[in-house]
Amino acid sequence: MTAATTYLDYNATAPLRDEARDAMMTAMRAMAAGGNPSSIHRAGRIARRIVEGARADVAALAFADPEEVVFTSGGTEANALAILGALAASQAERLIVTAGEHPSVLETAAGSGVDVIVVPLRESGQIDAAALAHALDADTRRALVCVMASNNETGVIHPIADIAEMVRAAGGRLHVDAVQHAGKICLSTLTGAHTLALSAHKIGAPQGCGALVIRDGSAIAPHLRGGGQELRRRAGTENVIGIAGFGAAAAAAMAVLDGMPALAAMRDAIEARAVESAASLGHRAVVISHAVARLPNTACVAFDGVKAETLLMALDLSGVCVSSGSACSSGKVGRSHVLEAMGVAPGLADGAVRVSLGAGSTWDHVQTFSAALQQALSRINPARAHPRMAGE
Repeated sequence: MTAATTYLDYNATAPLRDEARDAMMTAMRAMAAGGNPSSIHRAGRIARRIVEGARADVAALAFADPEEVVFTSGGTEANALAILGALAASQAERLIVTAGEHPSVLETAAGSGVDVIVVPLRESGQIDAAALAHALDADTRRALVCVMASNNETGVIHPIADIAEMVRAAGGRLHVDAVQHAGKICLSTLTGAHTLALSAHKIGAPQGCGALVIRDGSAIAPHLRGGGQELRRRAGTENVIGIAGFGAAAAAAMAVLDGMPALAAMRDAIEARAVESAASLGHRAVVISHAVARLPNTACVAFDGVKAETLLMALDLSGVCVSSGSACSSGKVGRSHVLEAMGVAPGLADGAVRVSLGAGSTWDHVQTFSAALQQALSRINPARAHPRMAGE
């Protein structure tokens, strides 16, 4: 990333925090002579202390006990472990998922071999609570319900505390994908979930590390076997360096939650300027889910009749990094399944761009994005940029 780059894609991955980098460097120096966390000699004990210290920090972020934290390779594995592990442990006989879940949940559910009910989203992007209640009541078999705390594309926040109460009253089990929620909203409202997925690189730690929080002694059968690591819930030697960074980033994220309102103000300004710029050039722009509770850092703006891929490339030429939908599709830009589930018209959904802010975002970045967007929209359709010339 060059000095001229304006990075506004924190929901895809957050830049490495200084605290995480420093913790990783310290861990690398401590392990220069080797050391496996499962070994009982001195070098092994040093590695184990690093892992357990980070586990305590991640547990604090999730309002959990350290022994409830299972380290994984990322959010995708955490979601898979929660779903497949609950089914394998006979904790559920069927699955209920929302239509807006991350592909790691939707595709794991589809391949699980059990019945799956997909609960629709409302036009606002919020879960259809009545449909969820019906899905719980329509079948006496115990259900595992999967609901993300907040959507990675739209930023919409789901009422997890209310959903947890509903699921538990029906005798079900709740898994929450909190990958986007962590570091932006306090996770204390998610304690009603049986399991909680986290990803390190979304909060400024390295990629390739995550965690599943397993509360209340809930049974989870491991799907990676071969060793006794993570209290036999996930085999494989721990990623000590990555975990060190994860723990440091978790502690740093907790310390800056009070700064989130400032990001919300920047988000609102980005949205307002995007709509104004589009209108001045003859385009129509719509802020997705603007009327409901959203993450303070996430703006999803759809431009009618404009292809998101074209807009992203034009912004990239100006040194601005944003994205369209999830970043987990091998670099492809396609129509968002989330916007489809919300009933957003195809012509509008195809032009949806996500701007996501973070700890390093400034008002200068807001200005740079706004100017680059104005220029990009002009280049995409210059005739609209100069309507007086259209009839000449």
